[in-house]
Amino acid sequence: MIALSLAEIAAVVGGQTYDIPDPAVQVTGPVVRDSREVESGSLFVAFVGERVDGHDFAEAVIEAGAVAVLASRPVGVPAIVVTDVQAALGALARHVVERLGATLVALTGSAGKTSTKDLIAQVLRSKAPTVFTPGSLNNEIGLPLTALSATEGTRFLVLEMGARGIGHIRYLADLTPPKVGLVLNVGTAHIGEFGGREQIAQAKGELVESLPEDGAAILNADDPLVRAMASRTKARVILFGESDEADVRAENVRLMESGQPAFSLRTPSGCSDVTMRLYGEHHVSNALAAAAVAHELGMSADEIARALSEAGSLSRWRMEVTERPDGVTVVNDAYNANPESMRAALRALATMGRGRRTWAVLGQMAELGDEALAEHDAVGRLAVRLNVSKLVAVGGREASWLQLGAYNEGSWGEESVHVSDAQAAVDLLRSELRPGDVVLVKASRSVGLERVAQALLDSGAEGEVVAR
Repeated sequence: MIALSLAEIAAVVGGQTYDIPDPAVQVTGPVVRDSREVESGSLFVAFVGERVDGHDFAEAVIEAGAVAVLASRPVGVPAIVVTDVQAALGALARHVVERLGATLVALTGSAGKTSTKDLIAQVLRSKAPTVFTPGSLNNEIGLPLTALSATEGTRFLVLEMGARGIGHIRYLADLTPPKVGLVLNVGTAHIGEFGGREQIAQAKGELVESLPEDGAAILNADDPLVRAMASRTKARVILFGESDEADVRAENVRLMESGQPAFSLRTPSGCSDVTMRLYGEHHVSNALAAAAVAHELGMSADEIARALSEAGSLSRWRMEVTERPDGVTVVNDAYNANPESMRAALRALATMGRGRRTWAVLGQMAELGDEALAEHDAVGRLAVRLNVSKLVAVGGREASWLQLGAYNEGSWGEESVHVSDAQAAVDLLRSELRPGDVVLVKASRSVGLERVAQALLDSGAEGEVVAR
């Protein structure tokens, strides 16, 4: 974080200082909420959770080098005490980004946010110092913590924004007002919480409503609900996609035998070829979104194409491809799942597995509400249409819908199987996998199917990671 004294911070957040001998002492280290991340000069933010109360760690974090604790009550060590710790954290983030000379880029969407954020960050940091959201820390706590990690030298601040209801993105955009806003898509992720795609579009569009007149709204030309958001912003609109009307678009899109996409990138400043290290055709849209942001921020087509071709995945368990010594390829995409990302992963599996046996180890897609049965059934059917060799549906009711969809689509019989849990899936795979097989593992985060992928890698000894 940029250096601020405890007195300055207390004034910004409207807090009272307790047990602070010298209010002029500065916070020079990171602002953290996890006591294990404390460094010399840190400010520790004490949240009260369901199982853990951060205030209980106050003495330990001061001993570890923290300058003070941002707390909701006195804790017997240097502290700034506020009524609402979350609101105070947000106010501090707003103050810091207003002092920075950095350009703020915010993005949202139903699917692909984290992968696209990672691409944007890698492209922009090839040009100038860039800070970006780690992993998927895109909520009212993770976003301000990311913003506070920026320093005086930061030129670009890339922030992923998630939403679970109307008003969430508006709140986040108020904390960290973006100059460039990107909306990727409007899908069915969390549709059970929102109530419908129109409500999701309403929530995602809050981002472009927050942009200033001299800002830029980057919108997906291939998604009608996103494209319609052009009427909701004062900012200049830039379209990306495969549509001929897109300002930044892909031509000659193709998948190599490895499952990695290649295309010609066309921007208003020129055209250049891209061959990606990531897996799956869905990354073309993500790459175009990143390219549109980079073009807006002054990069040439050649610079963007070079950076996209060198970019990898910075976040765990997202199409993470590992080849075991025996030739079995494990595709760990188990971080999360929704219908759009599930279909994209299955298509990537089908391409990667041409001429080989393919396994789709799939689990529940959470938070689909009344759409859950139809969406799980549709994914099971798609696995059959893509000629996936075997579907292993893992878990309870939703997994049975996956298996039933596959069975009804192709009368697979033994080609689809429903198992109770991750261990049962591991036992099945260990007994039936053959050298050269390709295994996709994917489900919502709550299912924990990354354990299946890890067990397969452990049982195959030390494999070579070919893409991260």
